[in-house]
Amino acid sequence: MSAAASFTWIATVVFGLVLLVIWLMEYDREFQSAAATRLPVPVISAHALLGIGGLMVWVLYLVGDQKRLALATVADLGVVAILGLVMAVRWIGVYRAYAAPGSAASRLVTVPPERHFPRPVVIIHGVLAVTTVVLVLFTVLFD
Repeated sequence: MSAAASFTWIATVVFGLVLLVIWLMEYDREFQSAAATRLPVPVISAHALLGIGGLMVWVLYLVGDQKRLALATVADLGVVAILGLVMAVRWIGVYRAYAAPGSAASRLVTVPPERHFPRPVVIIHGVLAVTTVVLVLFTVLFD
């Protein structure tokens, strides 16, 4: 089960990095007065760094088999999950509030950068994240 958790965690990070790259490409600090992002930079940064850092701690746990690393991983995943849920709720609000970018060729609508996230990528990232949390918890609790 620990190998499955590792694979789902890596896949979650990959899909998350795709979303981060899209957000970074669309984010324009000078344009924020017209369409301010609803995802604060510290929240996105902490979510990404803690997600990748937690994966590193998980790998160290698998190599060293130290219970304290497993507990650190679970704590890290808890914080990452809370930040992810906050961002998901805010993204849903943006997704519903703004029409699809470029839906009308004659009008130019400025939208927050997260409106450009492809819905399937967001959903896959979320499903993989939930799967990772469940697999890590089962591994830590029942191993």
